[in-house]
Amino acid sequence: MSTITMAQALNTALRDALTADENVVVFGEDVGTLGGVFRVTDGLTRDFGDDRCFDTPLAESGIVGFAIGMAMAGFRPVVEMQFDAFAYPAFEQIVSHVAKIRNRTKGALSVPITIRVPFAGGIGGVEHHCDSSEAYYAHTPGLKVVAPSTVEDAYTLLREAIADPDPVIFLEPKRLYFSRADVDLGVGAPIGQAAVRRSGRDATIVAYGPSVSVALETAEVAAAEGREIEVIDLRSIVPFDDETVMASVRKTGRCIVIQEAQGFAGVGAEIAARVQERCFHHLHAPVLRVSGLDIPYPPPKLERHHLPSVDRVLDSVERLQWNDTADTRWAVTA
Repeated sequence: MSTITMAQALNTALRDALTADENVVVFGEDVGTLGGVFRVTDGLTRDFGDDRCFDTPLAESGIVGFAIGMAMAGFRPVVEMQFDAFAYPAFEQIVSHVAKIRNRTKGALSVPITIRVPFAGGIGGVEHHCDSSEAYYAHTPGLKVVAPSTVEDAYTLLREAIADPDPVIFLEPKRLYFSRADVDLGVGAPIGQAAVRRSGRDATIVAYGPSVSVALETAEVAAAEGREIEVIDLRSIVPFDDETVMASVRKTGRCIVIQEAQGFAGVGAEIAARVQERCFHHLHAPVLRVSGLDIPYPPPKLERHHLPSVDRVLDSVERLQWNDTADTRWAVTA
Protein backbone atom coordinates (compact mmCIF):
# COMPACT_ATOMS: atom_id res chain seq x y z
CA MET A 1 0.00 0.00 0.00
CA SER A 2 1.31 3.45 -0.91
CA THR A 3 0.19 7.09 -0.86
CA ILE A 4 -0.32 8.35 -4.41
CA THR A 5 -2.41 10.89 -6.30
CA MET A 6 -5.16 10.09 -8.77
CA ALA A 7 -2.89 11.28 -11.59
CA GLN A 8 -0.21 8.84 -10.44
CA ALA A 9 -2.76 6.02 -10.23
CA LEU A 10 -3.81 6.71 -13.82
CA ASN A 11 -0.17 6.80 -14.89
CA THR A 12 0.42 3.45 -13.21
CA ALA A 13 -2.65 1.97 -14.92
CA LEU A 14 -1.33 3.09 -18.30
CA ARG A 15 2.13 1.69 -17.52
CA ASP A 16 0.71 -1.66 -16.45
CA ALA A 17 -1.51 -1.83 -19.54
CA LEU A 18 1.40 -1.00 -21.86
CA THR A 19 3.51 -3.66 -20.15
CA ALA A 20 0.82 -6.33 -20.24
CA ASP A 21 -0.27 -5.89 -23.86
CA GLU A 22 1.98 -4.82 -26.72
CA ASN A 23 -1.08 -3.73 -28.70
CA VAL A 24 -1.88 -0.92 -26.24
CA VAL A 25 -0.82 2.49 -27.58
CA VAL A 26 -1.24 5.92 -25.97
CA PHE A 27 -1.47 9.11 -27.97
CA GLY A 28 -2.89 12.64 -27.97
CA GLU A 29 -1.88 16.25 -27.70
CA ASP A 30 1.29 16.73 -25.62
CA VAL A 31 1.09 13.28 -24.02
CA GLY A 32 4.58 12.33 -25.19
CA THR A 33 7.61 14.39 -24.11
CA LEU A 34 5.59 16.74 -21.91
CA GLY A 35 3.67 13.93 -20.22
CA GLY A 36 0.28 15.59 -20.65
CA VAL A 37 -1.11 18.82 -19.24
CA PHE A 38 -1.84 17.06 -15.93
CA ARG A 39 1.24 14.80 -16.23
CA VAL A 40 -0.86 11.64 -16.40
CA THR A 41 1.38 10.23 -19.16
CA ASP A 42 4.63 11.40 -17.60
CA GLY A 43 7.58 9.17 -18.52
CA LEU A 44 5.65 6.79 -20.78
CA THR A 45 7.45 7.84 -23.97
CA ARG A 46 10.81 7.58 -22.23
CA ASP A 47 10.07 4.11 -20.88
CA PHE A 48 8.08 2.56 -23.74
CA GLY A 49 9.30 4.47 -26.79
CA ASP A 50 7.63 6.99 -29.08
CA ASP A 51 5.90 4.23 -31.05
CA ARG A 52 3.85 3.31 -27.94
CA CYS A 53 3.21 6.80 -26.51
CA PHE A 54 3.34 9.72 -28.91
CA ASP A 55 2.13 13.24 -29.64
CA THR A 56 -0.43 14.07 -32.29
CA PRO A 57 -1.39 17.24 -34.17
CA LEU A 58 -3.94 19.53 -32.53
CA ALA A 59 -6.86 17.86 -34.27
CA GLU A 60 -9.22 15.92 -32.03
CA SER A 61 -11.24 14.59 -34.96
CA GLY A 62 -8.04 13.24 -36.47
CA ILE A 63 -6.94 11.70 -33.17
CA VAL A 64 -10.14 9.68 -32.81
CA GLY A 65 -10.26 8.83 -36.52
CA PHE A 66 -6.72 7.49 -36.30
CA ALA A 67 -7.70 5.49 -33.20
CA ILE A 68 -10.61 3.90 -35.08
CA GLY A 69 -8.30 2.65 -37.81
CA MET A 70 -5.75 1.35 -35.31
CA ALA A 71 -8.45 -0.43 -33.30
CA MET A 72 -9.83 -2.10 -36.43
CA ALA A 73 -6.30 -3.28 -37.17
CA GLY A 74 -5.94 -4.98 -33.78
CA PHE A 75 -4.51 -2.28 -31.52
CA ARG A 76 -5.98 -0.97 -28.25
CA PRO A 77 -5.66 2.82 -28.49
CA VAL A 78 -5.86 5.02 -25.42
CA VAL A 79 -6.34 8.62 -26.51
CA GLU A 80 -6.45 11.83 -24.51
CA MET A 81 -8.72 14.76 -25.36
CA GLN A 82 -6.68 17.08 -23.07
CA PHE A 83 -9.78 19.04 -21.90
CA ASP A 84 -13.49 18.19 -21.98
CA ALA A 85 -14.57 21.10 -24.18
CA PHE A 86 -11.70 20.38 -26.60
CA ALA A 87 -13.30 17.02 -27.43
CA TYR A 88 -16.26 18.37 -29.38
CA PRO A 89 -14.49 18.41 -32.78
CA ALA A 90 -14.15 14.62 -32.32
CA PHE A 91 -17.80 14.15 -31.40
CA GLU A 92 -18.91 13.22 -34.92
CA GLN A 93 -16.27 10.48 -35.08
CA ILE A 94 -17.29 9.18 -31.65
CA VAL A 95 -21.05 9.14 -32.30
CA SER A 96 -21.08 8.12 -35.97
CA HIS A 97 -18.27 5.58 -35.96
CA VAL A 98 -16.74 4.64 -32.58
CA ALA A 99 -20.13 3.87 -31.02
CA LYS A 100 -21.62 2.10 -34.05
CA ILE A 101 -18.96 -0.09 -35.65
CA ARG A 102 -19.85 -3.26 -33.73
CA ASN A 103 -23.53 -2.83 -34.56
CA ARG A 104 -22.86 -1.82 -38.16
CA THR A 105 -20.73 -4.91 -38.81
CA LYS A 106 -23.05 -7.31 -36.91
CA GLY A 107 -20.27 -7.93 -34.41
CA ALA A 108 -17.56 -8.69 -36.97
CA LEU A 109 -15.53 -5.68 -35.87
CA SER A 110 -15.04 -4.00 -32.52
CA VAL A 111 -13.10 -0.90 -31.60
CA PRO A 112 -11.55 -1.29 -28.11
CA ILE A 113 -10.76 2.41 -27.76
CA THR A 114 -10.42 4.22 -24.44
CA ILE A 115 -11.05 7.96 -24.78
CA ARG A 116 -9.69 9.79 -21.74
CA VAL A 117 -11.46 13.08 -21.09
CA PRO A 118 -10.40 15.38 -18.22
CA PHE A 119 -13.82 16.75 -17.28
CA ALA A 120 -15.88 18.95 -14.94
CA GLY A 121 -14.85 22.01 -12.99
CA GLY A 122 -13.37 23.07 -9.72
CA ILE A 123 -10.03 24.28 -11.08
CA GLY A 124 -10.95 27.81 -12.17
CA GLY A 125 -10.33 27.00 -15.82
CA VAL A 126 -10.86 29.56 -18.56
CA GLU A 127 -13.33 29.12 -21.43
CA HIS A 128 -13.23 25.69 -23.11
CA HIS A 129 -11.15 24.27 -20.25
CA CYS A 130 -14.01 23.20 -17.99
CA ASP A 131 -17.24 21.52 -18.97
CA SER A 132 -19.47 18.62 -17.99
CA SER A 133 -20.21 16.73 -21.17
CA GLU A 134 -21.16 13.32 -19.78
CA ALA A 135 -24.78 13.45 -20.98
CA TYR A 136 -23.72 13.60 -24.63
CA TYR A 137 -21.78 10.37 -24.31
CA ALA A 138 -24.25 8.62 -22.01
CA HIS A 139 -27.02 9.28 -24.56
CA THR A 140 -25.05 7.49 -27.29
CA PRO A 141 -25.75 3.73 -27.52
CA GLY A 142 -22.56 1.72 -27.99
CA LEU A 143 -20.43 3.68 -25.53
CA LYS A 144 -19.57 2.84 -21.95
CA VAL A 145 -19.10 5.91 -19.75
CA VAL A 146 -17.23 5.82 -16.45
CA ALA A 147 -16.13 8.47 -13.95
CA PRO A 148 -13.90 7.57 -10.98
CA SER A 149 -14.09 9.51 -7.73
CA THR A 150 -11.29 7.76 -5.83
CA VAL A 151 -7.63 7.01 -6.43
CA GLU A 152 -8.31 3.26 -6.29
CA ASP A 153 -11.10 3.45 -8.86
CA ALA A 154 -8.98 5.59 -11.18
CA TYR A 155 -6.55 2.70 -11.50
CA THR A 156 -9.06 -0.16 -11.59
CA LEU A 157 -11.54 1.46 -13.97
CA LEU A 158 -8.83 2.56 -16.41
CA ARG A 159 -7.33 -0.94 -16.54
CA GLU A 160 -10.81 -2.36 -17.16
CA ALA A 161 -11.58 0.27 -19.78
CA ILE A 162 -8.43 -0.54 -21.74
CA ALA A 163 -9.14 -4.28 -21.57
CA ASP A 164 -12.79 -3.86 -22.60
CA PRO A 165 -13.64 -5.05 -26.13
CA ASP A 166 -15.86 -2.00 -26.69
CA PRO A 167 -15.22 1.75 -26.57
CA VAL A 168 -15.14 3.48 -23.20
CA ILE A 169 -15.40 7.20 -22.48
CA PHE A 170 -13.19 7.62 -19.42
CA LEU A 171 -14.09 10.85 -17.59
CA GLU A 172 -11.34 12.05 -15.25
CA PRO A 173 -12.38 14.72 -12.69
CA LYS A 174 -9.81 17.47 -13.07
CA ARG A 175 -10.19 18.72 -9.52
CA LEU A 176 -9.28 15.27 -8.19
CA TYR A 177 -6.07 14.69 -10.16
CA PHE A 178 -3.91 15.63 -7.19
CA SER A 179 -6.07 14.17 -4.43
CA ARG A 180 -4.10 11.64 -2.39
CA ALA A 181 -4.94 8.34 -0.76
CA ASP A 182 -3.30 5.28 0.74
CA VAL A 183 -4.24 2.64 -1.79
CA ASP A 184 -3.76 -0.95 -2.74
CA LEU A 185 -3.87 -0.75 -6.52
CA GLY A 186 -5.84 -3.42 -8.31
CA VAL A 187 -8.45 -3.76 -5.58
CA GLY A 188 -11.71 -2.43 -6.94
CA ALA A 189 -15.07 -3.24 -8.46
CA PRO A 190 -15.61 -3.75 -12.19
CA ILE A 191 -17.22 -1.38 -14.70
CA GLY A 192 -20.98 -1.30 -14.16
CA GLN A 193 -20.94 -1.69 -10.38
CA ALA A 194 -21.72 1.24 -8.10
CA ALA A 195 -20.25 1.64 -4.61
CA VAL A 196 -21.91 2.52 -1.31
CA ARG A 197 -19.48 5.13 0.04
CA ARG A 198 -21.47 5.78 3.22
CA SER A 199 -24.36 3.86 4.73
CA GLY A 200 -27.51 5.57 5.99
CA ARG A 201 -31.18 5.01 6.65
CA ASP A 202 -32.88 8.38 6.07
CA ALA A 203 -32.08 9.41 2.49
CA THR A 204 -29.90 8.45 -0.48
CA ILE A 205 -27.60 10.77 -2.39
CA VAL A 206 -26.52 9.49 -5.80
CA ALA A 207 -23.41 11.08 -7.31
CA TYR A 208 -20.48 10.37 -9.61
CA GLY A 209 -17.03 11.75 -10.29
CA PRO A 210 -16.29 15.08 -8.57
CA SER A 211 -19.76 15.28 -6.99
CA VAL A 212 -19.13 12.30 -4.72
CA SER A 213 -16.97 14.37 -2.37
CA VAL A 214 -19.76 16.96 -2.14
CA ALA A 215 -22.22 14.18 -1.26
CA LEU A 216 -19.93 12.83 1.45
CA GLU A 217 -19.40 16.28 2.98
CA THR A 218 -23.15 16.81 2.98
CA ALA A 219 -23.67 13.50 4.74
CA GLU A 220 -21.18 14.50 7.43
CA VAL A 221 -23.04 17.73 8.15
CA ALA A 222 -26.42 15.99 8.08
CA ALA A 223 -25.18 13.39 10.55
CA ALA A 224 -24.50 16.15 13.07
CA GLU A 225 -28.19 17.02 12.76
CA GLY A 226 -29.27 13.44 13.33
CA ARG A 227 -29.97 12.43 9.73
CA GLU A 228 -28.13 9.46 8.28
CA ILE A 229 -27.54 9.91 4.55
CA GLU A 230 -26.45 7.03 2.33
CA VAL A 231 -24.06 8.01 -0.48
CA ILE A 232 -23.94 6.01 -3.71
CA ASP A 233 -20.99 6.53 -6.05
CA LEU A 234 -22.13 5.39 -9.51
CA ARG A 235 -18.57 4.88 -10.81
CA SER A 236 -20.17 3.87 -14.13
CA ILE A 237 -22.80 6.07 -15.75
CA VAL A 238 -23.20 3.51 -18.54
CA PRO A 239 -23.78 0.68 -17.78
CA PHE A 240 -25.95 1.87 -14.92
CA ASP A 241 -26.14 -0.13 -11.70
CA ASP A 242 -29.90 -0.17 -11.09
CA GLU A 243 -29.63 -2.84 -8.42
CA THR A 244 -27.42 -0.89 -6.00
CA VAL A 245 -29.19 2.43 -6.48
CA MET A 246 -32.73 1.05 -6.18
CA ALA A 247 -31.87 -1.08 -3.14
CA SER A 248 -30.64 2.04 -1.37
CA VAL A 249 -33.66 4.17 -2.28
CA ARG A 250 -36.11 1.42 -1.28
CA LYS A 251 -34.38 1.35 2.10
CA THR A 252 -34.28 5.11 2.71
CA GLY A 253 -37.39 6.31 0.85
CA ARG A 254 -35.77 9.58 -0.23
CA CYS A 255 -33.30 10.43 -3.01
CA ILE A 256 -31.19 13.35 -4.20
CA VAL A 257 -29.05 13.26 -7.33
CA ILE A 258 -26.01 15.53 -7.74
CA GLN A 259 -24.35 16.50 -11.02
CA GLU A 260 -22.07 19.39 -12.00
CA ALA A 261 -23.58 19.59 -15.48
CA GLN A 262 -26.56 21.86 -16.18
CA GLY A 263 -29.80 20.35 -14.97
CA PHE A 264 -31.99 20.16 -18.07
CA ALA A 265 -31.87 16.76 -19.80
CA GLY A 266 -28.82 15.70 -17.81
CA VAL A 267 -27.70 12.37 -16.37
CA GLY A 268 -29.43 13.35 -13.14
CA ALA A 269 -32.77 13.51 -14.94
CA GLU A 270 -32.32 9.94 -16.17
CA ILE A 271 -31.43 8.75 -12.68
CA ALA A 272 -34.45 10.53 -11.18
CA ALA A 273 -36.73 8.97 -13.79
CA ARG A 274 -35.36 5.48 -13.17
CA VAL A 275 -35.73 5.84 -9.40
CA GLN A 276 -39.31 7.10 -9.61
CA GLU A 277 -40.30 4.37 -12.09
CA ARG A 278 -38.81 1.57 -10.01
CA CYS A 279 -39.24 2.86 -6.45
CA PHE A 280 -42.40 4.98 -6.60
CA HIS A 281 -44.23 3.11 -3.85
CA HIS A 282 -41.22 3.33 -1.53
CA LEU A 283 -40.73 7.09 -1.82
CA HIS A 284 -41.65 9.56 0.93
CA ALA A 285 -40.84 12.56 -1.30
CA PRO A 286 -40.12 13.37 -4.95
CA VAL A 287 -36.60 12.69 -6.19
CA LEU A 288 -34.65 15.96 -6.18
CA ARG A 289 -31.71 17.10 -8.28
CA VAL A 290 -28.86 19.46 -7.45
CA SER A 291 -27.00 20.52 -10.57
CA GLY A 292 -25.10 23.23 -12.33
CA LEU A 293 -27.10 26.12 -13.68
CA ASP A 294 -28.67 26.00 -17.15
CA ILE A 295 -26.06 28.32 -18.62
CA PRO A 296 -22.83 27.97 -20.61
CA TYR A 297 -19.99 27.16 -18.23
CA PRO A 298 -19.19 30.39 -16.38
CA PRO A 299 -15.83 32.19 -16.08
CA PRO A 300 -13.55 31.25 -13.16
CA LYS A 301 -14.74 33.93 -10.72
CA LEU A 302 -18.35 32.74 -11.03
CA GLU A 303 -17.64 29.02 -11.00
CA ARG A 304 -18.45 28.58 -7.30
CA HIS A 305 -21.98 29.87 -7.88
CA HIS A 306 -22.50 27.38 -10.70
CA LEU A 307 -21.24 24.17 -9.11
CA PRO A 308 -23.32 22.17 -6.59
CA SER A 309 -22.21 22.97 -3.06
CA VAL A 310 -22.78 21.37 0.31
CA ASP A 311 -25.16 24.20 1.22
CA ARG A 312 -27.24 23.66 -1.92
CA VAL A 313 -27.44 19.93 -1.30
CA LEU A 314 -28.40 20.50 2.34
CA ASP A 315 -31.20 22.78 1.15
CA SER A 316 -32.51 19.87 -0.91
CA VAL A 317 -32.22 17.55 2.08
CA GLU A 318 -34.51 19.92 3.98
CA ARG A 319 -37.07 19.67 1.16
CA LEU A 320 -37.45 15.89 1.48
CA GLN A 321 -40.74 16.08 3.44
CA TRP A 322 -39.39 14.95 6.79
CA ASN A 323 -42.79 15.29 8.42
CA ASP A 324 -44.00 12.20 6.56
CA THR A 325 -44.35 9.01 8.58
CA ALA A 326 -42.84 5.71 7.54
CA ASP A 327 -46.20 4.60 6.11
CA THR A 328 -47.02 7.81 4.21
CA ARG A 329 -46.21 8.26 0.52
CA TRP A 330 -46.18 11.46 -1.50
CA ALA A 331 -48.67 11.90 -4.30
CA VAL A 332 -49.15 14.28 -7.20
CA THR A 333 -52.71 15.42 -7.84
CA ALA A 334 -54.07 17.17 -10.89
